[in-house]
Amino acid sequence: QVQLVESGGGLVQTGGSLRLSCAASALSLSIYVMGWFRQTPGKEREFVAAITWSGGSTYYADSVKGRSTISRDNAKKTVHLQMNSLTPEDTAVYYCGARYGDVITTSSGYDYWGQGTQVTVSS
Repeated sequence: QVQLVESGGGLVQTGGSLRLSCAASALSLSIYVMGWFRQTPGKEREFVAAITWSGGSTYYADSVKGRSTISRDNAKKTVHLQMNSLTPEDTAVYYCGARYGDVITTSSGYDYWGQGTQVTVSS
């Protein structure tokens, strides 16, 4: 069983940066693919970024590519998402997810989720 807790969200101005964190409690986080998704009211959960269990490969949505970095520290059981050059379109609740298997970009394929952290970008 994996429990995930996100943190690091908040209110930031356009052009600002945030570093989201996801702390996991699990026997071994290293066997899981970790992903970040975001969701706004009335919309489906949207893929943001993912990282393989080893950290050797990362994947990004086109909307955040080039201004976001996902990383993980398996020893500390944490995953981070550094987001730069934020715009109001980035406003959403950000969720950390874990799955055992290959990297996928659909939320339905993830087995465990955190409670989410709100990111609000003001114009």
